[in-house]
Order: sequence, then C-alpha cells, then structure tokens
Amino acid sequence: MQNNKIVVHFSDGRILKGYVNDFRPNKATFHLETLENEVSLLNVADLKAVFFAKDHDGIEHRRDSYDDVIAGGGRKVKVTFSDGEEIIGYVSSYSPDRSGFFLVPADLGGNNARVFVVASSCKDVEFL
Repeated sequence: MQNNKIVVHFSDGRILKGYVNDFRPNKATFHLETLENEVSLLNVADLKAVFFAKDHDGIEHRRDSYDDVIAGGGRKVKVTFSDGEEIIGYVSSYSPDRSGFFLVPADLGGNNARVFVVASSCKDVEFL
C-alpha cells in the first residue's frame, strides 16, 4: 500500500509530519511514521485534522484563495475550527454524527490534496 504524506494537527496545537498507509475515516486509530522514521499510534479523537499534503515543506509565503471550483466535488463548505482557523472546500459526504469527514480544499494550487476534518474540532460547518 502506498504511503501518503500527511501533516497531523492535534487539538492541543502540536503538529507532526510523516507518512501513513493505514488511515481509515471510520477507525479510531492509525499509525504515523514520522520524518525521523519513528512510528506512533495516533488516536483520531486527539486530533484537529489530518492534512494529506503534496509536500511536507508546504509552499512558503503562499496565501490560500479557496476560489477554485471542483466539478463533481460535492457541496462547498466553510469549516471553522475551534482554534479559529478556517478552510473552504468541497465535501461529498458530511454528517455531523460521524467522527469526521474528508474535504477537498477549494484551492487547487495549495499544498493540501485533501483534509480529514475531525468533527469534534469544528466550531462550525457552513454550507456555501
């Protein structure tokens, strides 16, 4: 199975970068292999979001625009996290009763291919 580049944001503000090959949206845990080749078991309940990144370094000095239209991407939403961060993207399946959901950012030039948003870290999910 292919390893995905991810950047994990914890609800307490910590950030870890690494690789994952066993993440499933309906599972409570997954393994992260850090850039230092250490493997940790992470609990989804401890997280804010899992960013599936194109590159671990990101794109320096870039501001996300969230203006792109993704045909067939689902409904456009604005997610406001408990810490005030906002992200706009498209969701094909959202239910507030689930532990989280995938979002494709409406900024195709950004560093994130998709984001798993942990529902408990959301202050608001607004359909646009």
